[in-house]
Amino acid sequence: MVPPRLVPLLAQFDFARERLSARLAGPVVDSGDGTGTEVSPMTDEEYFWEPVPACWSVRRRSDGPGPRATLLAGAGAWGRDAAPYPHPWPPPFTTIAWRLSHLGEMLALRADHTAGSHTLNRDVHPVPASASEAVAAFDAAAAAWRRALLGVDDDALGTVGYCTYPHGSDPEEPFIDIVWWVNQEVLHHGAEIALIRDLHRARRC
Repeated sequence: MVPPRLVPLLAQFDFARERLSARLAGPVVDSGDGTGTEVSPMTDEEYFWEPVPACWSVRRRSDGPGPRATLLAGAGAWGRDAAPYPHPWPPPFTTIAWRLSHLGEMLALRADHTAGSHTLNRDVHPVPASASEAVAAFDAAAAAWRRALLGVDDDALGTVGYCTYPHGSDPEEPFIDIVWWVNQEVLHHGAEIALIRDLHRARRC
């Protein structure tokens, strides 16, 4: 059984995940009032689109990091713009590619550090090189995180450091707070991604 205090958080995660997946891949997405709105699958042009100068994005490793970034995070031929703390201020505007890569990595690694090997980090996590790869990676990571959640009991929810994810405050937080935080990440980055898709479409009008 799902612990009672996890039930609303799991439902919120499912809603955010399903809405973002539909917004990225179509063919329809809930418009917010229960009716369906047609949506085309995201293209590579949208995935890499930089609405303003000096965006952070996903880049070929051979091209090096973008403006104000000092490294390309992740594994493989592509990496995500990054910099060690303290991060640049004001924060760079990030593309859909950056945001979706960040979400997929966070979910996959937290799943591993909750119910997997407890060894993965962003240095070994591949960075998607296209829109279709990124959508598939997000869906797989979200499914892994959900499976991890279904394996916890109420004691685990209250345990500080139950998730050993190395790139956040997880070792100092009760696991239920981490579950709440992950939901907020999916909700707010999902809304940002949807807005960037809307702006990309509107520029052609």
